[in-house]
Amino acid sequence: MHASQTTRRTGLDHSARHSAPFAVSPLAALTSILGLFACAAAQAQEAATPPAAAASAAEAPALDAVVVRSRNRIEKVQDVPISVSVISGKELDRELAYDIGGITKRAANVVRNLGNSRTFSLSVRGVGKVSQTEAQDTSVGVILDGVNLAYAPLASFDFFDVDSVEVARGPQGTLLGKNSTMGVVVINTRKPSFVPDAHWAVTLGQRHTVISQFAGGGPAIDDLLAWRGSVTVNKGAGAFSNTYNPDQSFYDRDRVSGRLQFLLTPTPDLSARLSIDIQPKAGESYNGEVIRTELPAAFTNTGASTINSTSDIRAKLARRWFTQAGGFDYDRDYLNNPNVSLDNQRPLMTATNGASLEVKWDLGSHELTSVTAIRDYHFHARNDEGTPFDISKNGGGKVDAYKQQSQELRIASKPGGTLDYQAGVLLFRNTVDFGQLGWNSGWGADAGAWFATKLQYDTLDTDPAGRLLMENSLKSLNKGQAQWIVNKSVAVFGQADWHIDPKATLTAGLRLTREDRSNKANSTIVDNGFGGFGLNPFSVAYGVAGTATAGTVNTGGFDSVAFSQANVTNGTAGNLTAAALADPAQVALANSVASQYFGVSTYAALTSAQKAQVAAAKAIRATQLGTLWPLIEAERFRKTQPGFVLSPSYKFTPDHTGYVTLQYGEKGGVSQIVNGVSRLADPEKVTSFEVGLKSAWLNKSLFLNTDVFFTNVKGYQQAVALPDPLNPSVTAAYTGNAEKVRIRGLEVDGSYTGLRNTVVRFSGAYTDAVYKQFLYSPVPTDYQAGTGIPAYRDVSGQTLTGASRYTFNIGPEVRLPIRGDKVFHTSVNAAFASGNNTDNALSGYGWVKKHWLVDASVGLARADGKFDISVVAKNLFNDKTPQAVTWNSITPADPRWIGLQVAGKL
Repeated sequence: MHASQTTRRTGLDHSARHSAPFAVSPLAALTSILGLFACAAAQAQEAATPPAAAASAAEAPALDAVVVRSRNRIEKVQDVPISVSVISGKELDRELAYDIGGITKRAANVVRNLGNSRTFSLSVRGVGKVSQTEAQDTSVGVILDGVNLAYAPLASFDFFDVDSVEVARGPQGTLLGKNSTMGVVVINTRKPSFVPDAHWAVTLGQRHTVISQFAGGGPAIDDLLAWRGSVTVNKGAGAFSNTYNPDQSFYDRDRVSGRLQFLLTPTPDLSARLSIDIQPKAGESYNGEVIRTELPAAFTNTGASTINSTSDIRAKLARRWFTQAGGFDYDRDYLNNPNVSLDNQRPLMTATNGASLEVKWDLGSHELTSVTAIRDYHFHARNDEGTPFDISKNGGGKVDAYKQQSQELRIASKPGGTLDYQAGVLLFRNTVDFGQLGWNSGWGADAGAWFATKLQYDTLDTDPAGRLLMENSLKSLNKGQAQWIVNKSVAVFGQADWHIDPKATLTAGLRLTREDRSNKANSTIVDNGFGGFGLNPFSVAYGVAGTATAGTVNTGGFDSVAFSQANVTNGTAGNLTAAALADPAQVALANSVASQYFGVSTYAALTSAQKAQVAAAKAIRATQLGTLWPLIEAERFRKTQPGFVLSPSYKFTPDHTGYVTLQYGEKGGVSQIVNGVSRLADPEKVTSFEVGLKSAWLNKSLFLNTDVFFTNVKGYQQAVALPDPLNPSVTAAYTGNAEKVRIRGLEVDGSYTGLRNTVVRFSGAYTDAVYKQFLYSPVPTDYQAGTGIPAYRDVSGQTLTGASRYTFNIGPEVRLPIRGDKVFHTSVNAAFASGNNTDNALSGYGWVKKHWLVDASVGLARADGKFDISVVAKNLFNDKTPQAVTWNSITPADPRWIGLQVAGKL
C-alpha cells in the first residue's frame, strides 16, 4: 500500500523504541515553567536573603553592558547600527550547547541546516541552505578568535571554553576578515590572563555519554607570559543502531579537542597571543540514518507508475537474487525502521588543526593588529545504499586535505574623537585536494543485480553464465573523481564612524576584494574489478556533443551494439561493430569474454541470447560509470568585488537609538568542472536595507532591539539545471545561480531582568524568503526523468528551502540563593520554528510541521562556584519532528537525552 503525500507531511514518530512515556504540549509546558520561574523569583524578592549570598548569586548583566568584540574594537551592542545578537559562553555551558547547532538555537534568524560535517550549511534570514561544493564560499561566514573559517566544515566541531558568540546579519566585510553576503557568526573563546583561574566539568548521560572538560591558566612569568589550556572530550553512542553491526550507532559522538594559548607582553604597548588547537582524526556515524517509507504509486509530474522504476526498492528486493538468502524483508526490515541494516556504512572520519598568532601594538592614538593563521581539515565518507547486501562500497566524499593560510593587518584609531576609523588588508589562500587516489564510488558483488533495469535483470538471471556476468558487471569496480582547487583573495577594507554631534553618527565602510579562483578535475576508473576490461565500454564520451568541449575517454573495452529492447528483439544486441571487427585487439578481448563466461573460444560462436547477456552486463557497468574525463582545467574566476555599508544612526534618548543601514556584498564565483565541461558560476550579489531601533525600558530592565529588513539577492548560488547554451537539448545540473531572491521580515532581540535573580533572553523573527525569479530549478526526486521530460522547472514565487516563516527562542534562567552559601539554579532554552520545506529541490513531500525544541537544566551550586551539580536535558519533550523528509524517506530527530553534570572552579 502506498503512503499518501498528506501522511508524509505529518512528521509522525517512526521510532517506537524511543517513544515518550507521556505526551506534553511543549508550549503548555514551557508556559508553566515560565510561570514557576516568575513565582520563584517573586518569592525570592520577599524572602530574607543574607546580603553576602544575595551578592554572590549570579545576576544577568544589563544588555547595555554586553559588548561586541568582532568589530576590531569593543563596542556596546546597543551602539552597533546593524542587527546583531550576543550569546554568553555561560549560557551555552548551562545546557551543554557546544556545537554550532546548539549556538544557532539561541540566536534570532540563524539556522544550522541538516548535513554531516562536510555537507551542512548555515542560513541567516532564510538564505544559505544549499548543497555546498568545495569550490564555493558560504553565504554565512564563521569567525573563530579573529580567524575566518572559510570552509563550512571547519565549523562542524565542538566549540569549548567559549566567552561569547555574536551573530551579525547582512553583508559583512568592511571591518575585518573575509566577506560574507548574508551574515557572520563570531565565536570568541576565553583568552590567557595573568589572573589564575581554572574550571572543570564532567557529564555522564544516557547512551553511554561522557563529556569531560577542563580549562584554566594564569601567569607563567609574572607580567610577561601568561597561558591558557583547554581540553574537551565528548563521547557517546547514538540514538539509533545498525542491526547489521550493533556496535555501530547513528548520531554518536567521538570528539576530542585541545587548545593551548600563550600571551606574551614584553612591553605595556605590545602583546602577542599564540593559539594552537587540535581535533584529532575520529569517526562518527551520521550518514545512513534514514527511515525508509513506502514509495508513492505515481510520479508527481507525469502520473506514471513508479513500479519497476529505479526508485522502486520493493521490486528490487523481490528479485530472486535478494530473496534466495532470506533474512531481510522489505516490509519488516526496510520500511519504517529507524534501526537500519547496513553492511558497508563506515563512520565519517574528520579532523582539523589550526594555529594563529595575533600581535597588537598600541601606538598611542592608534592600535595596530596583525593576525597570521593556518588551518586544515580532513574528511572521508564511506556510504551504504541502505541494505545489508554487498552493493555500494567505498562511496562518498573524500577531502584529502583542505588548507587555508591568511595574513591580516588592521589599524584602528582610538575611539572618542569626532571620527573613529579602522582599516585593513587581508591576504587569504585556501586549497582543496578532493578525491585523490580515487575510490569515490565502489561497487560490490550484489550491485549488478541491484542496479540492473528489469529488462537487464531478466536477461541475465536465467543461467549461471548470465548471473556471473551480472555479478562481475560491477563487482570491485571503483571510480575516482578528483579536484584540485585553489582560491586566492586579496582585500582592502575600512570603516569610519563620524560623530556629527553627541546624538547623530554616520557610519560608512568600503571593501574591495580581488578574487582568483581555479579548479582542475578528472573522473577516471581506478580499478576495473572482476569484470576487467572485457565489460568496459569501448569509450565514454564527455562534454557536449557537437561542440569544442566534446571528447572521449578510451576505457579499454570492445565496441558492440548497445543493449536495448529493440536490439534484443532483432538479435543484434552485443554484436561486435564493424570497427571492433577490424581491430584485432578488440576481437581478442571479446574472445576472452566468450571463453571466460561461456567456455567457447571465439565471441563469434556465441548465440544471440548470449551476446545480449554480455551487452546487458556492459550496459549496467556503463550506466554506473557515468561520465569519465581526463584532467581538465576549469575557467578561472578573476574579479575585483566591492562591498559597502552606509548607516546613519541617531540617539533619540540615552536609551533609544534608531538607525538605517544599507549593506552590499558579493561572494566569488565558482570555478568548476561538470561532466568534463567548465561551468563557471557567477558571483552572488546581495543588497540589504535595514531600519532598526535599539531601546531600553523599565529602568533598563527590559532591552528590546527590533529591526525590519529588505534584502535582494542577485545570482543566488545553488544547484541549477540549465540547458547547455551550445546544445539546448542537453541539460546540465551543477552549482549555478538562481536569478533573483527576495527576503523581507522583522527581527526582535532582547532581555528582561526585572525579576530578582532572573534573566530572560529572547529573540524572534518573521521572515518571508522567496525566489523572485528561478526558472531552472532542478526537479525533485518525485519527478519522473526521461527523454523529452524537462529536468528543470520554474519555482519563482516559492519559499526558499529551509526558510521558516516564524522563528522564536526564549531562554529564562533563575538563580536563587538558599541556605546562605548555596544557589539553586534552573534554566530553559526553547527554540520554535514554523513549518518549512526541507528538500533542496522543493518537493511537495519535503514539508515538516512547526515544532519546538526545548533544552533545560536544574541544579544546585556553591555560591563561590567551586562546585555545581546539574541535571541537563536536551530535547526535553522528545519532539520527533523529522529533520528532513523526501517522498520515500525521513531523517529522524535526535531523541531526548538526559545527563548529570558536576562542575566547579579550582
